Amino acid sequence: MKRKVGVLGPEGTFSEKAARRLMLDSDICYFTDFDEVIAAVERSDLDIGVVPLENSLEGSVGQTLDALLSRDVQIVGEMNLEVRHCLLGRGSPEDVKVILSHPQALAQCRGYLKRRFSGAEQRTTGSTSHAARLAQEFPEMAAIADAEAGERYGLAIIDRNVQDSDENVTRFAVVGRSTPKPTGFDKTSLAIYLERAEAGALWEVLGEFAVRKINLTKIESRPSKMGLGDYYFFIDLEGHVTDPPVEEALARIRKRAAVTKVLGSYPRTASP
Repeated sequence: MKRKVGVLGPEGTFSEKAARRLMLDSDICYFTDFDEVIAAVERSDLDIGVVPLENSLEGSVGQTLDALLSRDVQIVGEMNLEVRHCLLGRGSPEDVKVILSHPQALAQCRGYLKRRFSGAEQRTTGSTSHAARLAQEFPEMAAIADAEAGERYGLAIIDRNVQDSDENVTRFAVVGRSTPKPTGFDKTSLAIYLERAEAGALWEVLGEFAVRKINLTKIESRPSKMGLGDYYFFIDLEGHVTDPPVEEALARIRKRAAVTKVLGSYPRTASP
């Protein structure tokens, strides 16, 4: 039986492209946002979901992090996808008055849009493929999306590679319900919440990794939504949650932190 895999829809998104590269023999199900994908995994309506975690130009995807924090799921894998945006439409460059895309895609092309289409109105959509579907309607509308979305929705490529840097890579998470076994080349993602009144708490947490020579590959703060200046810390580290040094560090941190949630422990991928 084919696995049911959830992605952001409609057809033609970069999430779908990542999912098909990872899992060729699967049934793709489309959702309107990343939280819906992760919620469907939690309910067991899907076997797995594929959602973006972070982009090399615009940083982390907040909705994905919030959903991973609040729902009972696990990151079970990851992949890096090179993102090449095209400007798609029915008309010529001179016809373009409105440019549509997902907020992340518009941000990744900010410089290009300012240089080439400073007078055009920018409108956000739920996904890049949704933008392409809408751009079918009028020649004065154009979409920023993948070239394959243009083919799918009958749009011409007005301009290629419109992202502000060729080093435009999105890291996708594969979300499931159980932790994969260690492979010896793993990554663990954590969310930690510290009481803000406790001075030096973050330094102590990071010290637990340092003394055990555990390499941290990412650390960032995200508002807890419980008050200004109150944050969760999201940390990626090398190693599996069952590795003794990681187990020891987490045991110590749980005594210090108000919340320590393992978001996933999974095989890490090489750079694209």
